[in-house]
Amino acid sequence: MATSTASSNTWINTKLGSSSSYSSPFKDSRSNSITLKKKRSISQNNKISCSLQTTLPFPKQYQPSKPKTVIPTKEPKPNQPITKTLPKQQQEQKQHKWNLLQKAAATALDFVETTLIKQEQKHPLPKTSDPRVQIAGNFAPVPEHPVTQSLPITGKIPTNIDGVYLRNGANPLYEPVAGHHFFDGDGMVHAVKFTNGSVSYSCRFTETHRLAQEKALGRPVFPKAIGELHGHSGIARLALYYARSLCGLVDGTHGMGVANAGLVYFNNRLLAMSEDDIPYHIRVTPNGDLTTVCRYDFDNQLKSTMIAHPKVDPVDKNMYALSYDVVQKPYLKYFRFDASGVKSPDVEIPLEQPTMMHDFAITENFVVVPDQQVVFKLGEMIRGGSPVVYDKEKVSRFGVLSKNAEDSSEMIWIDAPECFCFHLWNAWEEPENDEVVVIGSCMTPADSIFNECEENLESVLSEIRLNLKTGKSTRRPIIKESEQVNLEAGMVNKNKLGRKTQFAYLALAEPWPKVSGFAKVDLFSGEVKKYIYGENRFGGEPLFLPNSDSENEDDGYILTFVHDEKEWKSELQIVNAATLKLEASIQLPSRVPYGFHGTFINSNDLKKQE
Repeated sequence: MATSTASSNTWINTKLGSSSSYSSPFKDSRSNSITLKKKRSISQNNKISCSLQTTLPFPKQYQPSKPKTVIPTKEPKPNQPITKTLPKQQQEQKQHKWNLLQKAAATALDFVETTLIKQEQKHPLPKTSDPRVQIAGNFAPVPEHPVTQSLPITGKIPTNIDGVYLRNGANPLYEPVAGHHFFDGDGMVHAVKFTNGSVSYSCRFTETHRLAQEKALGRPVFPKAIGELHGHSGIARLALYYARSLCGLVDGTHGMGVANAGLVYFNNRLLAMSEDDIPYHIRVTPNGDLTTVCRYDFDNQLKSTMIAHPKVDPVDKNMYALSYDVVQKPYLKYFRFDASGVKSPDVEIPLEQPTMMHDFAITENFVVVPDQQVVFKLGEMIRGGSPVVYDKEKVSRFGVLSKNAEDSSEMIWIDAPECFCFHLWNAWEEPENDEVVVIGSCMTPADSIFNECEENLESVLSEIRLNLKTGKSTRRPIIKESEQVNLEAGMVNKNKLGRKTQFAYLALAEPWPKVSGFAKVDLFSGEVKKYIYGENRFGGEPLFLPNSDSENEDDGYILTFVHDEKEWKSELQIVNAATLKLEASIQLPSRVPYGFHGTFINSNDLKKQE
C-alpha cells in the first residue's frame, strides 16, 4: 500500500518574464494520506513549453488550508448548519482501514495502471486529448482563492449592479496521468460580489463526490469521459475503474460528475451542473465566499442526469430540462420543475441511438429538442476510435413538443440537414407563419471539439425556421458572408427567453479557441457591433445583465472576465450593452482561467437562498 510523499512536480514550464511576481498556484506537501499508487516522477523532458509563461506544478498530495471533506448526498434542513461528513467507505480509506484483500487489490491494480500508462506514452495523443494543448496558458488551472474584499475599481460601477456574478469552469486539481480534454476538469466557480459599491472575489472547487474521493486518495482515479475514453486504452481504463469499484476502493454510486459547465439559480438555490450527473447545490455566503451544500436531487425527485443548460422561463418561472443516456434506453428524457421545485414525470423521447444534446431551447409553449449528427457509439472504442462520432448518414432534425406534454406522441420532428448547434441562443413562435424560429450557432466540422481534424472550425450564427404545418425547415446565416465571424458562448436578454428577441450577445471565438471580444448582433438586420478586449487580452462568455425596470431589450450591462496574457493579470469588465462603452473594470487578485457559463444573482435573491 503506497503513500504519497512530496517532490517537485512542475509539469508546465513556461517563460514568464523574470520581472513577473506570479508564483505557483499549487504547493507540494508531505502527507501520509492513502493513495492508490505512488505517482511517477515528472522528468525534465516532460515539461511543456507554452507561449504563455508561468510555472504551474500540480500537487503530489492535496492538502487544503483547513480540513475539507465530502459534501452530503442530501440537503440539510432549512437553517441547519452544513456539516461536511465523509461517507463510511471514504472515512475508512482516509484512516488506512482497507482490509488485506483491498490492499492487495489496490497494489495489483496500481501495477496494471502503471503498465497501461507506459503503453499509452508510446503513442502521441491527438490535440483534443493532449493536456499540453488542452490546458496550456490561461486554460491551466488555479488553486482556490479565499475571499478578497475591497478590490480596486477603475471607472464607476452602475448603482443597479448589486449581487453576485458567478462563472463556472473546468479546473483539474491533479495533473492528468493520460489524455485530458478541457471539458474533463473539476468544476470551479468564480464569484465577484457587489455590495454598496464595494467588490469582493473568491473561487472554490465544487466539492463533488468524485473530487472528494480523489482528494482522499491524493490523485485522479476516475476515468475522464472525453480525454481518456477512446480506443483500447479507454476500454482498459473503464475496466480498471470497475475493478477498483468492485473492490470497494472507489465509489461511483453517488455520481461521477465534475459540475464544471453550467450555473442556474432556481427555487432559491444556485446549481452547478455538467451533463454527466445531477446538479450540485452551491451557497454564496454573506461575505462572498462559496460552499458546496450537497449533490442535489430535488428532494429525491431527480433519478437521472440533467444537462448543463436547463431553461428557466421568465414568465411561468418553471425550469425545463433534458437528460440523455449513452448506454441504455431511453436515450433521452424531458422533464420540468414548477416554480416551487416539484418535478413532472419524465417524458421518454424515442431515439434510435444515443445522441449528444448539450443544449436545447424553449418558446412560450414548446420545447425544441435538437437530434443532431454527433452521436455516441461505444463500439468504436473496440476498433480503436473515439466513442463520440460524427454520423454522416444521419439527418439532423429538431423535435417540437408542448412544454406540458405527458408523453412524446405529439412531438413534431422536422429535418434540418447538416445542422449541428452546440448551443441554441433562443427560440420563439411565429403563429402567423406556423413557424418556430430557432437561433443557434451552426458548427462545422460538427465533432471538431472532440475529434482532431484538419478543417478549420466555423461557428455560423444562424436562423432556423421550423414550419409546424409543412414539416419543412429553412436555415440562413444571420450575418452576411463578408462579415462572418465565429460566435460561440453567450445569451439573449434572459427576461425575453422563449420570446422574440432582437439582440444576442456572443463571444468572438477567434482565434479559436480563445475569445478576443464579444459581438452584439441584431438578429433582424444582421448588423454586428464588436467590443474587442485589446492586444493579448482574451475572455469568455459575455453575460448580459438586464435593467429589470426597463422596456428596452438592450438596456443593461455585459459582465465578462478578461485576462491579459502579457501582464498575466485578470479583471472583470462591465460594459454598457446599449453603447458598448466600458463602464468599469475590477482588478482581480487571482488569475481567472478561460471557462464556461455564468449567471448573476441579485442581492434580494441572495437573501432568500436555501
